[in-house]
Amino acid sequence: MKPKATLKQIAKELNVSVSTVSKALSNSPEISEPTKIKIQEFAKLKNYKPNNIAINLKNRSTKTIGVIIPNILNPFFAKVFSGIEKKANEKGYNVITCITNESLKKEIHTMDMLSNGTIDGFILSIAEETQKQQEFKHFKDAISDGIPIVMFDRISDEVNCDKVIVDDFDSSVNAVNHMIQLGCKDIALLTAIDNLSVAKLRAQGYAKALTDNDIAINKNLIIRTDNPDEFDFRLNELINTQKIDGIFALDEHASTMAMKMAIKKGIKIPDELCVIGFADGVWSRRLTPSLSTISQHGIEIGEEAAKMLIEKLESKEEEYAYRTTVIKTELRQRDSTRKLP
Repeated sequence: MKPKATLKQIAKELNVSVSTVSKALSNSPEISEPTKIKIQEFAKLKNYKPNNIAINLKNRSTKTIGVIIPNILNPFFAKVFSGIEKKANEKGYNVITCITNESLKKEIHTMDMLSNGTIDGFILSIAEETQKQQEFKHFKDAISDGIPIVMFDRISDEVNCDKVIVDDFDSSVNAVNHMIQLGCKDIALLTAIDNLSVAKLRAQGYAKALTDNDIAINKNLIIRTDNPDEFDFRLNELINTQKIDGIFALDEHASTMAMKMAIKKGIKIPDELCVIGFADGVWSRRLTPSLSTISQHGIEIGEEAAKMLIEKLESKEEEYAYRTTVIKTELRQRDSTRKLP
C-alpha cells in the first residue's frame, strides 16, 4: 500500500508552512490560486488523505447522519432511505444506515454505538418491539445529550423531536369512503401490525368512515393482531365463514394474504370483492389482479426528514421549535377495485 503523506511532510517538501498547506487543502481564499493548485496537486501525488476524525473534533461536526430503520425488506423503508440519501448527498452529508430488525435491544445498542461522535443526528422509525413495550428512554437520552432526532412514520408522542408522518387517519377514511361509494357494505379490516401506532390510526379511520355512513361496525369482520401466523389462520376462517364485499388491509402482509386467499377461494376481484391495501412494493402492481393501494410517498418522506435534520444541524438559533410535517398519501386505483360509475 502506498504510504500516506502528512501535512508536515508536504510543507517541508514544498518549503511552506503547515498552516499554508492546511488552508490550501481546505480551499481557503487566503491562499493564492497558483499556490493552492500546486499544493493540492502535490498532496494528491503523495496520496494525502485528511484526518476526518481530527477535523470532526475540531469542528464538532461529522457531516454524517445516522439512519435507523426497522426492516430493510419492507419496500416502504427502502424508498424512505433512498429519499434520505438523495437529500443528504445534495447537502454534502454522508449516511450510515443500521437495521434494528424490529428489536428494542438492537435499537438501543445502535444508538449507543453511533452516539460517540460518529454522527451529527439521527433519522429513524421506531422498532416494533419498542412501540410494543413503550420504551422510549434511549431517544430522550440522545436528545438530552444534544443529538437531534427526526422520527418518521412510526413515531412517539412522548418524544419531543421533529417528525415526518403520513395522513394515516384521513387516508383511511377516504379509502373506506371510496369503497362505500363503490357499493361495498360489508368491509373487513385486516392488519398483522396492530401494535404499531400507524395501524391504530388507520383502524380509527376505518371506524370513522363506517360510522359517518351509518354502517354498523361488525367485529366479526375485523382481524387485528401482531402475529402473522395467527393472522393467516383467522383470515382463512373469515373468508370461509363471513359475507364480505370489501377488504381494507393496513399493511403489506395483510394485503398480500387477503388477495391470495380470496383468489384461491375463487372469489372474483373486483366484481365480488374490492380490496385496498397500504402497500408500496412493486408486487402490488404485478399481482393479478393488480392491487389498489394507498401510496405513502416514501421518497418524499425521506427527503423531508433529511431536510428537517440538516436545517436543525445548521441552524444558529438556540431556541428551536419542533415540527411535525404531514405528507399526503395517494389512493392509486388498480384492478382490485371497481371503477366508479
